Amino acid sequence: MHLQYKRYPLGELQTNAYILYTSDGGCVVIDPGGDEKKLIRQIENKSLVPQAIWLTHAHFDHIGAVEGLRKKWNIPLYVHEWENDWLTDSKKNGSAFFGLGKVETERGADHFLAHGDEVTCGGLTLRVIETPGHSPGSVSFYEQDTGVVFSGDALFQGSIGRTDLPGGNSKQLLQSIHDHLLTLPEDTVVCSGHGPETTIGTEMDINPFLHGF
Repeated sequence: MHLQYKRYPLGELQTNAYILYTSDGGCVVIDPGGDEKKLIRQIENKSLVPQAIWLTHAHFDHIGAVEGLRKKWNIPLYVHEWENDWLTDSKKNGSAFFGLGKVETERGADHFLAHGDEVTCGGLTLRVIETPGHSPGSVSFYEQDTGVVFSGDALFQGSIGRTDLPGGNSKQLLQSIHDHLLTLPEDTVVCSGHGPETTIGTEMDINPFLHGF
């Protein structure tokens, strides 16, 4: 079985939401950041049945459509335990400071993610990799057979995540990238929280933030 996915930039910050699906018709949504009607329409147009929501982290621009999906399909939400209280606190998740309105979920997550956990989409398994630094509970999701990692706001094409928000740590982020992402096969496709896809090999070659660490 092969993992398929589609990227949808959503919300004011054009945060990438990903719909992951397989041939059995089940799907998982990573980082539903906003525009819940558009996202729901895309899922329904593909005749998919959501099974879960996975969050790479709990900043406001990654959680905007969480409640809409929960109410529509009654599906569980996964996040790292260290950011569970960010979901219901606009100051911790940052929305209180960006002038875009308060973004909060009605309740916390249903399940917590930790390094080395395995989560499933259809018959496929993805490995949870802790990649803190952009935020304390940032994680990535890696699917070896397809050769793809969903890196959230840790690693971007030609850049890395910002670390000037509460809980950010630039040294920790670079350590996370070097220890847990750059050790993946070089042809691994990197699906970031913002912007286009890249590969591990490309970022090893051209990303200016990763040299001299």
